[in-house]
Amino acid sequence: MEYYNKVIESVNVRFLRGNNYKVEKPATIIDYEEADNTLILLHHGTLKFGEDQELVNEGEALFLPGGRKTKLTIGGSSKKSEISKDQFQENKKKHLQSISFKDIKNSEEDCISIVGFESKVFDVVNFFNSLDIPPFIIRFNDRLATIVEDLMKELELTAVGKERVLKAQTELLVIELLRHILKNRLFLEELSTNSTYFKDPRLIDLFNFIKLNIGGDLSNKVLAKVANVSEDYVGQYFKMLTGINPQDYIEYQRMEAAVELLRTSKKSIRDIGKDVGYKDTAYFCRRFKMMYGVPAGKMRRRESLINV
Repeated sequence: MEYYNKVIESVNVRFLRGNNYKVEKPATIIDYEEADNTLILLHHGTLKFGEDQELVNEGEALFLPGGRKTKLTIGGSSKKSEISKDQFQENKKKHLQSISFKDIKNSEEDCISIVGFESKVFDVVNFFNSLDIPPFIIRFNDRLATIVEDLMKELELTAVGKERVLKAQTELLVIELLRHILKNRLFLEELSTNSTYFKDPRLIDLFNFIKLNIGGDLSNKVLAKVANVSEDYVGQYFKMLTGINPQDYIEYQRMEAAVELLRTSKKSIRDIGKDVGYKDTAYFCRRFKMMYGVPAGKMRRRESLINV
């Protein structure tokens, strides 16, 4: 238990976004994915996920770790169509209508609440992504459902301290999510195997160095000096503790930084590429599209499902 308390203390949590929706046009999205951790609470109607289309019951929640694709069905009409993630995003207002939390409680139509949040170890490693756990249903957990509902209520307020309350409630959400995993003995092998980075301070030094120097020289030669190991060994060392080689991890972090700049700045694609370590703009654009499936410019223009 002390180990998992250390995990919780090391995870920095940030509320990103949230919305309530009424399903206007049911659909099955064959490759649904969100960049951020996403929790979908089903109030009324039908919600299914995965190749086997496992059913989420009313009052239960579906957790989607950031970056994990799944087949997702929203709404229960027999007329629903199978579409791609891009098709869904391009026509999302036809499928989902934003409504207030009060309207959800008074409606008997298909309704969901969606919360997006960030959880990073030492503000560097995406915690749930790094565990390599699949999407799963959170069953029989009224406390977690209540936390989501409290978040939705707070979002609709204009009271003093709103941002602090949202952060505190999101931290409660992450704690309850981890408690649910441990209580129900879910993904324990993944937890024990993929959270070894908490046990080696040299690896944390590497994470922090990469974060602070995302646009600079992050060759294995430089990383070896930071970790105080040989250049020949640093790749093996990093992969042994994280499951991925350092250059793949660095590219992922650079692309995440690029996505954040695309969302929050008006910088050109060329300047964003340089800021995250790519001198060749064409190469940056190729790698970006390969990783996310869309060009950088389109990523800037598009909104996610939970930004309707």
